[in-house]
Amino acid sequence: MRNFKKDNLEVYIYRNRQLMGDAAAKDISDCIKGVLANKSECNIIFAAAPSQNDVLGSLILNKDIDWSKINAYHMDEYIGLEESAPQRFGNFLKNAIFDKVPFKSINYIAYSDNTDDNIKRYQELLLKNTIDLVIMGIGENGHIAFNDPHVADFKDNKPIKVVELDNICRQQQVNDGCFASIELVPTHALTLTVPTLFNGGNLFCIVPAKNKDKAVYETINGSIDEHCPASILRLHKNAKLYLDDQSSALL
Repeated sequence: MRNFKKDNLEVYIYRNRQLMGDAAAKDISDCIKGVLANKSECNIIFAAAPSQNDVLGSLILNKDIDWSKINAYHMDEYIGLEESAPQRFGNFLKNAIFDKVPFKSINYIAYSDNTDDNIKRYQELLLKNTIDLVIMGIGENGHIAFNDPHVADFKDNKPIKVVELDNICRQQQVNDGCFASIELVPTHALTLTVPTLFNGGNLFCIVPAKNKDKAVYETINGSIDEHCPASILRLHKNAKLYLDDQSSALL
């Protein structure tokens, strides 16, 4: 393992995805225990993507986490997919972790025909509860959640909003094997905004694979602005970035 710091961001590089995921899960577990030493519940936002499989798989095997004291939140969701569609991020998280451990509560961004009501409901949840941890990734275009560069706003006054997805983001869903072609990928989604994620007490960003190497490079070495939304991680006081040998190849 190699590590260094860029601005406030702690960066850890591992030989492979498994080591990366296990290390991130251990740090997340320790953080959860620290939170629960000072309060009765812990609130965590989870990202849904194949890039998170390693850390989520390691987390569900961790015997030190008291899941009965954890409230789970969901980071983003497509608009326009059937409720049962496996590509829906809520369904991904349900299969990957939400059904695997006994959370105190699970709070989905459940897309419905009345999007305004759904936004209001989730917004009230987020404003009422302090987020202790965010477990997240970075997109090929540098996005965090579905805050693609053209819609990201570091000063956004909305906790959650509707966004249009750019073509790099939509193609990534094909590259990840979630859709057969870009034409099948929804064009719009609901996403937690950049400030909502940034205001989490502790950010754990897990980013494996070769297709993320340019975004990782720009996150660490580019300017801190919306051209690469993930660059804001360098300003957070408690953010950690976990990479494997492939995603770190350009560093």
